[in-house]
Amino acid sequence: MIVGILTITLSIPGSDSLKDKRQVVKSVLDQIRAKFNVSAAEVDSLDSHTRAGLAFTCVSNSSVLVDQMLNKVTSLINSNPRCEITDSSLEFV
Repeated sequence: MIVGILTITLSIPGSDSLKDKRQVVKSVLDQIRAKFNVSAAEVDSLDSHTRAGLAFTCVSNSSVLVDQMLNKVTSLINSNPRCEITDSSLEFV
C-alpha cells in the first residue's frame, strides 16, 4: 500500500477577509474532491485571510498512480486564477 501526502501553501492575494479566503478555499477543495479520488482539507493558516495550507492524500498499490494523481491536483490548483501556490511538498508513506 502506497500513501501519498501532498501539502500545498496557497497565497490568495485578492482576499480582504476570512470570508473571501474561505470562499476560494472551499471552491478549490470542492473542485478537487469532485474531479479526483483524493481526500482534501484545509490544515494550516486557518486565521490568515491571505494564506491557506491545504493537504491532499491518495492511497493506491502503485506509487506511479499516486504521483500522477497528486500532480494532477497540483496542476488544477495552478490553473485557478484566484490563488497561487507558494510552496508544496509530496511525500510517500
